Amino acid sequence: MSEIGNKENPLRVAIIGAGPAGFYAAEELLKQETPTTMVDLFDKLPTPYGLVRGGVAPDHQKIKTVTKLFDKTAGREGFRFFGNVQYGKDISLKELLQYYHQVLFCTGADADRKMEIPGEDLANSFPATSFVAWYNGHPDYKDLNFNLGIERVAVVGNGNVAMDVVRILARPVEELAKTDIADYALEALKLSKIKEIYLLGRRGPAQAAFTNPEIRELTDIPGFDLVVRPEDVEIDEVNQQYLDSVKEPRHRRNVDVLTEQAGKGEGNQDKKIRAWFFVSPTEVLGEKSVTGLTLERNKLIRDDKGNFKARGTGETEQIPVDMVFRSIGYLGTPLPEIPFDDWSGVIPNVEGRVVEGESKSVLPRLYVAGWIKRGPSGVVGTNKPCAIATVRHMLEDLPQVSTEANTLKEDVADLLGAKGVRAISFGDWQRLDGMEKERGEALGRVRVKFTSIEDTLAALE
Repeated sequence: MSEIGNKENPLRVAIIGAGPAGFYAAEELLKQETPTTMVDLFDKLPTPYGLVRGGVAPDHQKIKTVTKLFDKTAGREGFRFFGNVQYGKDISLKELLQYYHQVLFCTGADADRKMEIPGEDLANSFPATSFVAWYNGHPDYKDLNFNLGIERVAVVGNGNVAMDVVRILARPVEELAKTDIADYALEALKLSKIKEIYLLGRRGPAQAAFTNPEIRELTDIPGFDLVVRPEDVEIDEVNQQYLDSVKEPRHRRNVDVLTEQAGKGEGNQDKKIRAWFFVSPTEVLGEKSVTGLTLERNKLIRDDKGNFKARGTGETEQIPVDMVFRSIGYLGTPLPEIPFDDWSGVIPNVEGRVVEGESKSVLPRLYVAGWIKRGPSGVVGTNKPCAIATVRHMLEDLPQVSTEANTLKEDVADLLGAKGVRAISFGDWQRLDGMEKERGEALGRVRVKFTSIEDTLAALE
């Protein structure tokens, strides 16, 4: 048995999930002088980059330039991409552990938290994540139908995803037509009759999850006024305590932007984005389809432990809306043969090492990074230190990894080929990337995406 990590017996790592966390982890592994490492990056989609391709809003193209760094990682010796390969279907945990010394799961958080209120399952009540995946051309969501020939929409939550949904609904189609938004979504937005969008926050402006640039973007969308209720920006004693307790200046800046906006009243545009704070939906109204929302007024309180929380006052009001998008938190999806915490929506782990049971016993050779490790927090770059931390523990564990862990000498590509799986290489992706850009260039757009797996695979024949 030879030592793991030399040229004759390189450390072999399988990473499941080709989003930011997966690429950051691959980069950290491959840049090590020792051990010598080979990384195979798997994704169920034929295309890489995860939420950078399928989650970042099409009007935020600058954020997507991070893929240039991922492309450099893909060019490193020892890297391979296996797209269109689904864990649990095309390859099992047992097989991965036969071919690789370590397996790292970076599968993100693609499910949403529900509001758990009456009427939530009515027609035209949706998770915001589905809408985002739909307009970004994700193959699993391309067949959804969002009838935007309505007048009023409510977006519950005020994090990054909620802000993206509001912007895409409000931004002029002429601007979106230059982006990589899915063709079918562009056509649906051309038929939009939306004139009022409610952005609903459980707590106040000081606690809002959005960043200063995001709220400022809503102040200058052509055709829409951002309307803020004056009473929502009044800073009482508890909110002042909150502002005094936080170090990030964005909280104060958000309050300043919204206070300035409140002073402008209703504005003079025909259409409105109404940012309401200190409200929680208690019921989605309607018989078969959404007709409105019942909202309870909240108040910020500070409990005995010093935590700031929104508490309902019992005061309610109703607003007429025709569609609801909930964006109140996201959860990972359970994976076959891997422990899962249903409440937190993550794979249970200690510093990236997968654990199981109340004793939190470590499962050897299994690791996590990204949102499936810590939950949906931060921005794209936040996944980098998270992935690096996990990789460091993976390297620390090498002495404990059995040299018999990789007993099969055959290439995993042969296994997939024998199963009839059409795995997509990074070279294949580069061809697709070129085709999408070429199709977009002919129309004056960034790119025109392939939105079905069938069309993607056919283009590579």
